Amino acid sequence: MAEDPVLAVARAQAKEVGLTPVGPAAGAALRFIAAASNARAVVEVGTGTGVSSVWLLRGMRSDGVLTTIDIEAEHQRVARRIFAEAGFAPSRTRIITGRALDVLPRLADGVYDLVFVDHEAAEYASAVDAAARLLRPGGVLVLGAALADGKVADPAARDHGTVALREVLKAIRDAEEWTPALLPTGGGLLCAVKRG
Repeated sequence: MAEDPVLAVARAQAKEVGLTPVGPAAGAALRFIAAASNARAVVEVGTGTGVSSVWLLRGMRSDGVLTTIDIEAEHQRVARRIFAEAGFAPSRTRIITGRALDVLPRLADGVYDLVFVDHEAAEYASAVDAAARLLRPGGVLVLGAALADGKVADPAARDHGTVALREVLKAIRDAEEWTPALLPTGGGLLCAVKRG
């Protein structure tokens, strides 16, 4: 799927600062999930330079608000400019600078339609716990880079991030509160619907 000039600029900016944003196919999947869930309130953990944010915003309802969290204020400055270039009013985004583990506990319970997590795999378990609280029944959790470039399926891969990701995927698969599906798009998207 081809990206427009706004996304191309955001992707180039990400590369300049050493980030790897979601690819076009994963972005299209995020847009689809946001649209299919009629998302009005979305939380994104890992703003980066705004690539996934733009995809999410394009799928959300026109009155929707994206709350996006990142520890790097400089990345968020770039993202804010990208949002404006993409034609989104400032009222469509709530940009919070800080550690996800510090910010997520301050967000309201049970009011979000979609939570997208794409940051440090070692913190995915805490983000999943937060998502279970933040999402309304029927809300969707999406974890980016869920296949860790194929390392998740390789039993020889024992680095901390891969092991943590494996444990999170297994916990979601085994939990009664989630209905999961793994989309092998890009680096893999684990999607899970919160049961009512």
